Amino acid sequence: MGTEIIVGLDIGTTKIACFIGVRGENERVKILGFGKTESLGVEHGMVKGITQAAESVKRAVEEASEQAGVDVEEVWVGIAGQHIKSRPSQGVVMIPSDHELIEQEDVDRLTNEQYNTMLEPGEEIIHIFPQQYYVDNEALSRDIPPVGVAGKVLKADFHMVTGNVQNLQAIKMAVQRAGLKIKGVVLEPVASAKAVLDDSDRDAGVAMVDIGGGTTDIAIFHDGIIRHTSVLPLAGNAITNDIREGCNILKKQAESLKVKFGSCLVQAVSENDVISIPGIRSQAPREIYVKTLAGIINARTKMIMEQVDYEIKLSGFAKKLIAGVVLTGGGAQLKNIKDLCELITTTDTRIGIPNEHLEPDSVSYKELMHPMYATGIGLVLFGLEQAERNADDEEVAGIKTKRKSEHVDIFADLTDVPENKPETKVEKPEPKDEKKPKHPKDETFGNAVSRFFNKVFNEGIDE
Repeated sequence: MGTEIIVGLDIGTTKIACFIGVRGENERVKILGFGKTESLGVEHGMVKGITQAAESVKRAVEEASEQAGVDVEEVWVGIAGQHIKSRPSQGVVMIPSDHELIEQEDVDRLTNEQYNTMLEPGEEIIHIFPQQYYVDNEALSRDIPPVGVAGKVLKADFHMVTGNVQNLQAIKMAVQRAGLKIKGVVLEPVASAKAVLDDSDRDAGVAMVDIGGGTTDIAIFHDGIIRHTSVLPLAGNAITNDIREGCNILKKQAESLKVKFGSCLVQAVSENDVISIPGIRSQAPREIYVKTLAGIINARTKMIMEQVDYEIKLSGFAKKLIAGVVLTGGGAQLKNIKDLCELITTTDTRIGIPNEHLEPDSVSYKELMHPMYATGIGLVLFGLEQAERNADDEEVAGIKTKRKSEHVDIFADLTDVPENKPETKVEKPEPKDEKKPKHPKDETFGNAVSRFFNKVFNEGIDE
């Protein structure tokens, strides 16, 4: 078992959870401490109320720290939200004349220069993922790394993920007010993928869909490389709000109905099953048909899955997902959501649970075997991989060189940007003559629900 202790902090819309872990047997992660609290001050994955969020973070970390018996100073934080964007990028460097073959420092230089790419005002780079390398304008196969190849010009295509500086600052301030430092920030679908996917999934081609409370996060892999990322502003809370408004009940009651009796397919529930909801104060109990509940849930989840299908087609890898779609996050526990996803995407689907990468002797093991904890466990796995990679780099020939492969300190220049920062002119990839997939119809949710209720009541469900 490894000795490096990593702390992952999942700042979600409905919960804030802290995970303290180390490397266990068979490359798995052993969770030593786990803490969870209600998320305050967070909307759609973004920190709005900094003071409230800081208090929630502090309570979750204190609970995990007490359970693990360790003091927490630094954390790896997951990030999502509508402000997350992705874009293609391309870079090129000349190989020095004294390098007979391309060396690792040449590859690192090419990757690191992408951080000088001109961005839109207020954006900051979170991740840069290499897609394809070229040596002297000849593409290398994925089995041949550029290091050790003879050539004079090294070029690469990249997938770049950016976030809004203001939202990144809000996370930083909330964590600092909780008395902690940020070790690194990781895009939440990237972290979740660490927990629910394996190498065979990534090689075969897979779309990982993390349905949280405020956002639905998508990461698409093929040939072992992350190819496409996206964050949708619709998720579990939208479904709960629809139930609350459609059935005229309290939010807590709506959430309970969704979890206990909800279904994503109307045809999968009984025509006559009725749920009784206690009235407020002296009001009489309210009766709700299970089929009515399923209709509300179906309308919203169908909308979410149509957006997911659109993103999969937009990525260009829709026909290359041999491993299909993997649903994770709290929303993945909705009944029949797997079947609905398969109907809309016409792709094999499974529910992703962080069981393959979690040590059985972890604390709260049975509780953690749930899709909603994929991001937090993935953050610990991500942090462990980064720590091990940095340790390996330091051992090579006694040279202490750290690579910016998947993570960079995005908070280093948030407030003080160097005035004379060199700019790198980046070649834009040639536009491909491909048909853009048709976006899901711009139909209001109210119209969809109205059609459902009209159909239900015309058929005489109350008879």
